[in-house]
Amino acid sequence: MDLKGRDFLKLLDFSAEEITWLVDLAADLKDKKKKGIPMDTLRGKNVALIFEKTSTRTRCSFEVAAHDLGMGTTYLDSAGSQIGKKESIADTARVLAGMFDGIEYRGYGQDIVEELAKYSKVPVWNGLTNEFHPTQMLADLLTIREHFGYLKGIRLAYMGDARYNMGNSLMVTCAKMGMHFTACTSRNYFPSEELVNTCREIAAGTGGSITLTQDAMAGTRGADVIYTDVWVSMGEPDEVWAERIRDLTPYQVNRAIMENAGEKAIFLHCLPAFHDLKTKIGAEMGARFGITEMEVTDEVFESEQSFVFEEAENRMHTIKAVMLATLSVS
Repeated sequence: MDLKGRDFLKLLDFSAEEITWLVDLAADLKDKKKKGIPMDTLRGKNVALIFEKTSTRTRCSFEVAAHDLGMGTTYLDSAGSQIGKKESIADTARVLAGMFDGIEYRGYGQDIVEELAKYSKVPVWNGLTNEFHPTQMLADLLTIREHFGYLKGIRLAYMGDARYNMGNSLMVTCAKMGMHFTACTSRNYFPSEELVNTCREIAAGTGGSITLTQDAMAGTRGADVIYTDVWVSMGEPDEVWAERIRDLTPYQVNRAIMENAGEKAIFLHCLPAFHDLKTKIGAEMGARFGITEMEVTDEVFESEQSFVFEEAENRMHTIKAVMLATLSVS
């Protein structure tokens, strides 16, 4: 399958066959890395990494993957770039496309990465926007398939705020891949009606399904995958913590939820996770609200059902697949 020159902005842009091919490629690249087989076939190429929002996994994944493929990287954070300040998105895209072979963007609105892609003559990859997180989705699919051996028919329950990039992307991914997606949260935190309808149309043709429920036990009963994310996203004001803790505590992933899903269920989280008080924000929230855990309990996070670190590693393998596929014919 030839994806050379394609942008990677959201999974809505890709067919189930293309997504599966990328997951297959990632699995092959992972196997080669474990065996010490070099894959530096993109030596001489260079990529720009724009990070308006900081990250551990995304930055490390892109940098290590690029290095493994033989490429150089230039990291541009909000202080080291004029994007959107003194230089327009369109001008930035044209400048960088003249120097680099690919551009990664992690930041705010989906419109920004879409505009970068519109004016760039080289592939643009979405490392995260407010609306979508496609590289995380490939890592999740690889992790799920490694554990269960298949994807079609998997039942995934997402708990928490399903209005933004993770809820949106998981819903799209499940629809595309013939999986069953349940958003398990308060009605005010459901994904947009427009995207829900789009995903239901897609799922009708793939054998998947989309369910929205406020009932935590009904939504997770018999699920194969229980998924959650932090309750307050990067860039949101501190004032929303009290509201989110109040509204989303009923949707915390805990022992009762995992037992309701069953022994075969696995737990996934895109990280970072507030499962204890060992972070600055976790300690602050603990002091303010008298809690020791938020979206997931430490018991579940550290359990044998938790595959969050395998999932984190798979970010690198799947991002490597995206770069290799879009920069060369594999």
